Amino acid sequence: MSEPEPSPAVPAKHRKFRLRGREVVRVEAFSDAVFAFAATLLVVSLEVPKTFAELQASLHGFLAFGLSFTALLAIWAVHNSFFRRFGLQDRMTVILNSALLFVVLFYVYPLKFVAVSISDRLLGESRMPGGEARIASFHDLGTLFVIYGLGFVAVFFCIALLYWHAARQKETLGLDDLERYDALTTCHHYLLFAAVGLLSMAMAWAGVGLKVGAPGWIYALLGPLCTWHGSWRAGRRGRLVG
Repeated sequence: MSEPEPSPAVPAKHRKFRLRGREVVRVEAFSDAVFAFAATLLVVSLEVPKTFAELQASLHGFLAFGLSFTALLAIWAVHNSFFRRFGLQDRMTVILNSALLFVVLFYVYPLKFVAVSISDRLLGESRMPGGEARIASFHDLGTLFVIYGLGFVAVFFCIALLYWHAARQKETLGLDDLERYDALTTCHHYLLFAAVGLLSMAMAWAGVGLKVGAPGWIYALLGPLCTWHGSWRAGRRGRLVG
């Protein structure tokens, strides 16, 4: 069910996106179950400590869990926002959503491994409890960045495709020109995420800057790139309604 038409007294450029997905449908319920299972996979290896020493050791794992859970929660929030906005349940949406869920489950372990590595670095740990190095060589580090980037790119490419598909449903959803423009803006926004992930993968594959973790630091480009893109699209949106 869609919201009432926005009041004509509200300037078009200030109107918010009308929410068309007010009720949770089966595809969302299934998706939430998959996200819950993915969250479970983040902690499934943590055992209840039997001694205080084991408790202290396990606390290191909770920092990694917090980092990876935050990333997973952010993906869920993006997914939830899409279905609140459009409420689509057609075949293409189901296919794209299924692909996204499949990728999320694949992405969990690389995400957790990267989070554990970051946690170890922050806490001054570089080895597993058995004494073996978590990342034994720069070749392993490069391969890790490629695997992580593959999941990152696939997740946000699927989300971009969902928004692209929604933008094409202008007649079915009753999207006005601004809503369609905003849907395409969001599509391009997540394509930027995928592009930065591809750049990181290319750097890791070529061995560029592995000694300083450059394929990881490159994700910091998302901040300025998304800010620039948002500003540019907002300017074009203003001309569209003006």
